[in-house]
Amino acid sequence: MRQTTWGTFDPSQFKSLVETGIPCVQRMGIQVVEMEPRRVTLRMPIEGNQGHLGSIYAGVLFTAAEIPGGALFLTTFDPTRCVPIVKSMEIKFKKPALTDVTITVEISQEEVDRINREVEEKGKSDFVLEGQLKDAGGAVVCESKGVYQIRRI
Repeated sequence: MRQTTWGTFDPSQFKSLVETGIPCVQRMGIQVVEMEPRRVTLRMPIEGNQGHLGSIYAGVLFTAAEIPGGALFLTTFDPTRCVPIVKSMEIKFKKPALTDVTITVEISQEEVDRINREVEEKGKSDFVLEGQLKDAGGAVVCESKGVYQIRRI
């Protein structure tokens, strides 16, 4: 069990936290496909998330691109000692998402070590996560670049 700013959790509960911990994300139906240290894959269903053109609504795609940063934080860093924030997010829409979409984000061990050192020395550290939302056929529908910060608590 770990005491975090969100309560006490067993790491096995992190999947549930990602899928249900934020009410609007839960309504969107984000699903954890893979969640391990330094690597996370999430799926966003098209069902219930369509806009006026029948494709996944742009705001939903934005959320699907941003949430993996928090999920990666949970599996990679110590949520009893620090918290994540999003400083900025850029998204490029490439084509309509007409199926469920998936996104994988990962971070190297070297980058994790750098971030942990900086948090210890300065109390915070910025890092960049880039991702691609892909449709069921593997086509890139969006590209994202998020600047995140880990802050010591």
